[in-house]
Amino acid sequence: MEINKKILAIKYRPQIFEDLIGQDIIVEALKKSIKQNSIPNAYLFTGIRGVGKTTVARILAKSLNCLNRQINDCKTNKCNNCEEISESRHIDVLEIDAASKTGVEDVRDLIEFSRYPPTSSKFKIFIIDEVHMLSKQAFNALLKTLEEPPKYLKFIFATTEVTKIPITVLSRCQRFDLMRVEFDILLKFLKDVLNFEKNNLPDDVIKLIIKISEGSVRDALSLMDRILLNTSEDNKNVDLKLAYEVFGYLDKSYLIDLLEKLLKGDEANVISQYRNIYNKGIEPKLFLNNFLEIIYYLKNLKNFKKESFRELNNNEFESLEKLYERVDNKTLFLFWQFTVDAISEINLVSNQNLSVEMFLVRLLYLKDHNKSPNDNSNKIIKGIENLEKNNQTLETDKKKENLMNNNQAINQIKISSQKLTETDLKKKNFESKNKIQSMSDLIEICSKKKEIGLKFELENNVNLVSFKSNQIEISFNDNLDKNFVKNLTSKLSDWTGERWIITLSKKRGSQSVNEIKLQKDKKKIKELEQNSSYKKMLKFFPDVEIVTIKSLEEEHDE
Repeated sequence: MEINKKILAIKYRPQIFEDLIGQDIIVEALKKSIKQNSIPNAYLFTGIRGVGKTTVARILAKSLNCLNRQINDCKTNKCNNCEEISESRHIDVLEIDAASKTGVEDVRDLIEFSRYPPTSSKFKIFIIDEVHMLSKQAFNALLKTLEEPPKYLKFIFATTEVTKIPITVLSRCQRFDLMRVEFDILLKFLKDVLNFEKNNLPDDVIKLIIKISEGSVRDALSLMDRILLNTSEDNKNVDLKLAYEVFGYLDKSYLIDLLEKLLKGDEANVISQYRNIYNKGIEPKLFLNNFLEIIYYLKNLKNFKKESFRELNNNEFESLEKLYERVDNKTLFLFWQFTVDAISEINLVSNQNLSVEMFLVRLLYLKDHNKSPNDNSNKIIKGIENLEKNNQTLETDKKKENLMNNNQAINQIKISSQKLTETDLKKKNFESKNKIQSMSDLIEICSKKKEIGLKFELENNVNLVSFKSNQIEISFNDNLDKNFVKNLTSKLSDWTGERWIITLSKKRGSQSVNEIKLQKDKKKIKELEQNSSYKKMLKFFPDVEIVTIKSLEEEHDE
């Protein structure tokens, strides 16, 4: 088989255990297993793409069938078996792609082939790549052979999605989880490859490659191949800017600059900066994810050492340091939450680009808690906040964003839609003021005002803790409508012309109105069942049952 040696990912594919990087513990375990002749029936290698699952499987197959296994000198003195396995032409080592051979018939052919012992080596080995792609019937057909195979038969599985493999198969395998290759190890490896290739790349570009590869060696080598194709012979034109363009990656400096403009409230330049980023080919969802990264870096800038932020170059790190002094944690937390919400909502909009622009405008008008009342650099609106009182949380609807013309700070509200200014109250003309001094008064006025929804919630889902002048303390069950507090506060203000405060308590409170009524009805029914007239009636009508009780007054009202 002819191998394209120009492709770095193939050219530098490890051929022996010593060449593997970032998997020292697994390599040591496999070597000891072979040395002590403690070899399981089946191996399972799992991990993300490009960390060496199939490579380890092939090296393991060579080590098991090596003619000089005790010497273990395949690097300088390769035997015939090792050479044939490396070139995928060994008759006793069969490598199968489960993505293309998923059916039960394929597995049955494999089992039939396993009946014959090896011809020129110690073991007959089946390497099944992406084993999770096998069908349920194929896995079932494999189970018996997998549990009690002939002594000469070994299975080696590789997969990126171990959760899709049946537990009955997992329990029959010795599992090894390959880790992402660490940053420093991958950095040294890529520099060594560049030395062998007699090429050179700036450290910032190599670090960007490692960042994008996410710990995958194959991805890192493929990215390096791509950037080297865009270099001249003297390599002088290779820089970070070119790398960003080649990889279609977002330069962090653009995001830091955009975040700075956001904090200044510079709407025109924020939109202009984003459109500049979008025109570079950055997808809206990728932009939002990168924006989250910048917020994370900014929040944790002083929590970790500079070496922890390897993805940032010196200029970007210095820009974040300057920005860190001008932004508070509350603002960053709000930015984070709004960005996460924007990512979850972006697929609902056909034009995602417009969705991101509106998201940035929303950030512009978020309240900055640490600004003084005289600081008009940021535009301010009423924020959106969750009510947290005594570990009881009630989600409130988002208020409409009302901008103040003078851009002066508004105190943050405790409960959305629950605060009315004195001026607002004076402007209202009340036809008549209602006196509400108890829960029964409140339920009665709800009935008079045709507020059936509020009446239902008060009777069924609310437990009264205390009822004082213009203050109601309640607890509630899981069925309470999320808009209840907002609606009740608004209606009480309309009906009485006064400001009311609804407080949520962790105390249980009294039973709901309907629970009390049901208890009373049950008591009355029991009393009636003891009545002599009812007992006489049962003699003639044994199936009679008292379901409910109504007074003559209630019947008249109906």
